[in-house]
Amino acid sequence: MDDMMPVMTRATERTAGLVRAVRQEQLAHATPCAEFDVKGLINHLEWVAEMFESLGRKGAMVEQGPYAGDFPERAERMLAVWSRPEAWEGSNPAMGLPMTTLGHMWLVDMVVHGWDLARATGQEYDPDPEAVSRALSFTVQMVEMGRQRGVFGPPVAVPDDAPPFDRLLGLIGRDPAWKP
Repeated sequence: MDDMMPVMTRATERTAGLVRAVRQEQLAHATPCAEFDVKGLINHLEWVAEMFESLGRKGAMVEQGPYAGDFPERAERMLAVWSRPEAWEGSNPAMGLPMTTLGHMWLVDMVVHGWDLARATGQEYDPDPEAVSRALSFTVQMVEMGRQRGVFGPPVAVPDDAPPFDRLLGLIGRDPAWKP
């Protein structure tokens, strides 16, 4: 937990900054995450933040609500819950996964959806190298389970010597060259 919280916090703050910079007229833009436009992606991030806040308390999964435009605030609450040492202990009864696995799932969401949002809205995005490294290592181990659960798409081929972030994107089914 001690070494994971700073990485999660940096990744979350980067994504929250991107969300804050979205203009109203960009909400209908397509994203690299084919199931979401920008508004849908931000709504997904709101739900993920609320859900991971609950999971960090060993609580239940929560249903996704309507778009509220408050992802940064929800993300702050989520980080506050996960900053407690007990949040990292054991497994979550609702998901049956170790809490460390859930923390890494959050990290992957923040790193990848930050890129999705930046690409869709024309913002600069330079993910934290440590976050990318951890997200890639975790995803390599969990990708098949993610595909079975419909979280990741079919892999997109990237060169073996591609940067780690491009390899992460390709592994989960994103084309690193995607443009709106």
